[in-house]
Amino acid sequence: MTLKVRKNRATPPADIDRPRRGQGTKSSEECPLNRSMELLSGAWAPHVLYYLSTQPRRFGELRLDIPGVSARVLSQRLRELEARGVVARTLVHTTPTSAEYALTDLGRELLPIIQAIADVGRRLQQRPVEHRTRPGGLRAMAPQPTLG
Repeated sequence: MTLKVRKNRATPPADIDRPRRGQGTKSSEECPLNRSMELLSGAWAPHVLYYLSTQPRRFGELRLDIPGVSARVLSQRLRELEARGVVARTLVHTTPTSAEYALTDLGRELLPIIQAIADVGRRLQQRPVEHRTRPGGLRAMAPQPTLG
């Protein structure tokens, strides 16, 4: 027995003209939600933004702030965030030369989103963990948030 497809009551963003089925496809980059989420995509990207929210940080400081990230992944993520215009890299003339990373105006615009996600994570930490049973008797474990 097939289930009837229900109409979605969530209204799409006003600036998006969604094609009907069979009338071609729109690029995913035209959706404002996809464009915003693309800025936050990648492992550890929200963490990097969170720890850059108060002051510029050097690479080694970010490694200490985010203990689970490898140097390779952090370096890659910082390059991606810089290419997207979310993070700015500034060379500091010391011996040896080092670089500081800071949020751009676009990066600061994303901070309320990151803070809201962190707030939800804090509230989830305070709730008792509820274990649900999956089919077959397996228990689903609730993931633990890692944002500070």
